[in-house]
Amino acid sequence: MNTLLESSLPGIPLVARGKVRDVYAIGSDKLLLIATDRISAFDCVLGSPIPDKGRVLTQLSLFWFEFLKDVVPNHLITAEVREYPAELQPFADQLEGRSMLVRRAEMVQIECVARGYLSGSGWKEYRKDGTVCGIALPAGLLESDRLPEPIYTPAIKAQTGHDENVSFEVAASMAAPGVVERLRGLTLAIYSKASDYARTRGIILADTKFEFGFIGGTLTLGDEVLTPDSSRFWPAGLYRPGGAQPSFDKQFVRDYLETLSWNKQPPAPALPDEVVEKTAQKYREAFEKITGKSL
Repeated sequence: MNTLLESSLPGIPLVARGKVRDVYAIGSDKLLLIATDRISAFDCVLGSPIPDKGRVLTQLSLFWFEFLKDVVPNHLITAEVREYPAELQPFADQLEGRSMLVRRAEMVQIECVARGYLSGSGWKEYRKDGTVCGIALPAGLLESDRLPEPIYTPAIKAQTGHDENVSFEVAASMAAPGVVERLRGLTLAIYSKASDYARTRGIILADTKFEFGFIGGTLTLGDEVLTPDSSRFWPAGLYRPGGAQPSFDKQFVRDYLETLSWNKQPPAPALPDEVVEKTAQKYREAFEKITGKSL
């Protein structure tokens, strides 16, 4: 079992190093996305990698890109390393299973969130104001309740690096006319198809976020899609509204960090082996339940 905390591709231009992904430029019109095994919590990247996490994120995204291709085009060219340009072949050991060669897109600076259940920041706002991103909801809902219908709640990156929920009207003012309406339609169509499928696999897709960009004038799905890093997956058999739900994500990491006196500022503490392994198991389980395959 190999882990990758940080990629190293000498001679290949590094465009960005995010919390999880390393992004390289391949010519003027393509990017290489590498999903490392880094994990973040409370906006800090931890020093302990989670084995197989990058492979889970990549392989799940590939599954969903294929599943959703009739709903929306995506930016994928290939994830077969042998099909990559010659200059990438010396790095095959770093790239295998955790990378994608994609078309470069002009990304829309609005994150597109679909919510089917009341959780997270939506639950906090609802308790205070009876709304989620300004959308009024019926009174008396419980934490984790299913919403009367899925809602689209856009978000933007604030200066602090956190995602900041905004109203539809604010999002619309940040994009060309009609773009946010199209984003809402695509987001809800994707969520509907994906959540229906997830239910057949015993999983509730509580909420998720997508990123879109324009490639040659076509609105295109990009980045990762429907992974434990970008979605709340709940086991349907354990679903009980009225509180937080067990989930297939990094909740074990957050729960452990909350027991420490750490001030949630870098440097982040290392994780115990049992927390690392339990988190890795949750990511693998999400992949296997959704795809029906072993990683």
